[in-house]
Amino acid sequence: MIRKSSSVLAWVWRAVFMLAAGALLSACASSYPPAPAAAADSEYNYVIGPGDNVNIVVWRNPELSMSVPVRPDGKITTPLVEDLPAMGKDASTLARDIEQELAKFIRDPVVTVIVTGFVGPYSEQIRVIGEAAEPKILPYNQKMTLLDVMIAVGGMTEFADGNNATILRTAEGNKQYSVRIRDLVKRGDVSANVEMRPGDVLIIPQSWF
Repeated sequence: MIRKSSSVLAWVWRAVFMLAAGALLSACASSYPPAPAAAADSEYNYVIGPGDNVNIVVWRNPELSMSVPVRPDGKITTPLVEDLPAMGKDASTLARDIEQELAKFIRDPVVTVIVTGFVGPYSEQIRVIGEAAEPKILPYNQKMTLLDVMIAVGGMTEFADGNNATILRTAEGNKQYSVRIRDLVKRGDVSANVEMRPGDVLIIPQSWF
């Protein structure tokens, strides 16, 4: 009789614990507003970052045309142009800066810059941490969505609590939003898909059970 009572008591405590934990998880999930479906700004100009490659074409001067990497310090070096800052500029701005430097040596230079091997600046990269199958840093692309990010990191681990995931939005002073990754990835609920923004950090917590 005593053994049976102990078993019942243990079952009751287990049920109480699970209900309390579920309530706590629900409270945590509701503590952040849902992420907006679309990004606030629809226009985005890619800016150059360390690790990018830039293809520089100088019209009528093939000896000055070449592809060069952006160094870790954010600068590039080409013939006649040394240590020119490239990080944080778009392709057109960098082209005008190169023209200004080359104008010291040749007459009326016309320069075109094409960015290849996209990495982007540190501040605009997307970071995925926690229970992703492959946590990693991703270059931001215009109209990039949560689904795009999850495909890139190979989905979630079996221990992930996808519907309690959050996005830390650095562009809005580290404001956090809730996202429903499990509904999106496991149930195909496209209403859970949201647009990412440059510098977002996706945090996927571990499930309690």
